[in-house]
Amino acid sequence: MTSRNLRLFGLHLAWLRKQRGWSQETLSLESGLSRSYLSGIESGKRNLALANICRLAETLAVPTPEMLDFSRHDASQLQVEQSRAPLRQPPAPRRSRPPCAIWRT
Repeated sequence: MTSRNLRLFGLHLAWLRKQRGWSQETLSLESGLSRSYLSGIESGKRNLALANICRLAETLAVPTPEMLDFSRHDASQLQVEQSRAPLRQPPAPRRSRPPCAIWRT
């Protein structure tokens, strides 16, 4: 899948999960897939195998083709989701540490 399709799939999966009132943890327990893996899928950062798409469809009780129906989610939602993402702060500059007190003269 392209990165755009991965993101759309993730949005769709999160939408289906939330329609059932499930947390990622609940979906993880029901599907047998790890919560961190599901989080990566929902954020569009993880690719997934067809077997896992089928497993998620079965767990969520939706037809497998519906898992790939992104028509509810469009590019404008992608931009909204990205704009909500927290900005990453650059790391603070490292300060050199003073030598250990016993080495001071």
